[in-house]
Amino acid sequence: MHPLPDLTRDERTRYSRHLILPEVGVDGQRRLKAARVLCVGAGGLGSPASMYLAAAGVGTLGLVDPDVVDLSNLQRQILHGTADVGRSKLESAQTRLHGLNPHVALELHEGALTSRNAMALLGDYDVIVDGTDNFPARYLVNDACVLLGKPNVYGAISRFDGQASVFAAPGGPCYRCVFPEPPPPGSVLSCADAGVFGVLPGIIGTIQATETIKLILGIGTTLAGRLLTYDALQLKFRELRLRKDDGCPVCGTHPTVRALIDYDVFCGQTVQPEPEATETEVAFHITPLELKARWDRGDHPYLLDVRESSEYGIVHLPGATLMPLGELVSRQGELDPGRETIVYCHVGVRSTEAVAYLRRAGFSRARNLRGGIDAWATQVDPTLARY
Repeated sequence: MHPLPDLTRDERTRYSRHLILPEVGVDGQRRLKAARVLCVGAGGLGSPASMYLAAAGVGTLGLVDPDVVDLSNLQRQILHGTADVGRSKLESAQTRLHGLNPHVALELHEGALTSRNAMALLGDYDVIVDGTDNFPARYLVNDACVLLGKPNVYGAISRFDGQASVFAAPGGPCYRCVFPEPPPPGSVLSCADAGVFGVLPGIIGTIQATETIKLILGIGTTLAGRLLTYDALQLKFRELRLRKDDGCPVCGTHPTVRALIDYDVFCGQTVQPEPEATETEVAFHITPLELKARWDRGDHPYLLDVRESSEYGIVHLPGATLMPLGELVSRQGELDPGRETIVYCHVGVRSTEAVAYLRRAGFSRARNLRGGIDAWATQVDPTLARY
């Protein structure tokens, strides 16, 4: 337990609405000032979580993030502004959070959280806020929190849906108790592919900040042992009761995971190199520059767009046929198995799945446009809209 620091005169004024709450009071505010919280991610969830934690007076706030601000972030990542595009997210966050509350000490950890650095990083904080957006990172945060005995304030969002919980609390379940196995690679789309309702992370991230403050103060009933789900379209919350799994490999009675592992391998996201094509085979992938060179020679293979119609309406390649991935099986009869078909999506995830299916179905000349239309926009035609 950290020694409780005194509050300055300015802090007593700043936090006065906290101080008059009997559940917080001066001692509670001093506990907040003494607390050390790490936010893993300074994006959609990390934005509202870190802002409310800074405003509430958490004394030391750590941030981990490897990315720079992109224009497409600004629809939901309220830590950052238009002037920050191209800037490190941590630098942008530092400016915003210090402007919000100069009394908060910020510790910036540039780069990704990995199995090599997680134990040292997380071990220096009292509460961990998981604002990550992919399964390897979620399992990594969970396992590190369990091994270190740190509460994991979890949140996740996709499209119009979100969920939150507190994992790895004493006696409570961890993330693996609820999700023992990651979903198959490509079965759950990222926000870049599936989209996300702009205000959704504000709801879930604020819930994460709420739970973090309650954990620090020791007040109320946290989400430990409960999973809160939120449907923004219907404006409905649901609560699912969670149980600790005694057979959990990390937090169970006889744990088998005693050190951090390779989470990309665990989640099946380590990409194996494609074998070289023989003289009679067609390579699985084609790059945007390779396709552009063929276009320049007058060679125009059939283009198949497997995104959704809403994405097609934003931007598409000339002459491409739209066939959303979910319709591919029922509509494959519209395609010519003997014709070379270049399949693309946003960033190459759905199109890889589509090409794998088509090849199994006898479309031996189906190929994936590596990196999707986003790579085409960055490498070939920068006038195209990106999203």
